[in-house]
Amino acid sequence: MKKAIIAKKLGMTQIFEENGTVVPVTVLEAGPCVVVQKKTVEKDGYSALQVGFGEIREKLVNKPEKGHFIAHLGTGTAPKRVLKELKLDDCDQFEVGAEIKADMFEKGDLVDVTGTSKGKGFQGAIKRHNMHRGPMTHGSKYHRGHGSMGPGTTPGKVRKGKKLPGHMGARKTTIQNIEVVRTDAEKNLILVRGAVPGIKGALVTIKSTVKV
Repeated sequence: MKKAIIAKKLGMTQIFEENGTVVPVTVLEAGPCVVVQKKTVEKDGYSALQVGFGEIREKLVNKPEKGHFIAHLGTGTAPKRVLKELKLDDCDQFEVGAEIKADMFEKGDLVDVTGTSKGKGFQGAIKRHNMHRGPMTHGSKYHRGHGSMGPGTTPGKVRKGKKLPGHMGARKTTIQNIEVVRTDAEKNLILVRGAVPGIKGALVTIKSTVKV
């Protein structure tokens, strides 16, 4: 069954397994996510759930967003900071207003975590693309450059896709096939093995892995 939830990255720590092995984990605050709208094949052409995550003051929500929440959840419902669509195998089992919590996942599940990687600013070719540096000996005029730009006669130009210095990071990144080490439904926490993209406080999406 395909499962998904929105979460916030709280940071990294380590836990101990029963045999004493130390496991580095990332702590994710997963949900609770409220189902705001249901997309159906008959009306929208596809099946999905629009869910909301995170609290926000009502005065910070503009009128169109406020009207969207009132139309689907009714008056008196607190708006959510983030709205995102999640495609699940069986969307019919969820009703508008229902909550998706961390207990959707269990220990041992394999998931893909998608987020925005840390921004590194403008970086050279060595750091950005793992290129080798030139000789550091006396007289060398090539140290940390990106090397040859290609043939001079044919094609007589720099080919598209050439790995060059530029902005690094701050891109949508997915870490695939990582293990759920522990879940805490009461505190809405999911602990996954290893690191996930993003800074502390960044939003990520946890989905069932596509590679088994």
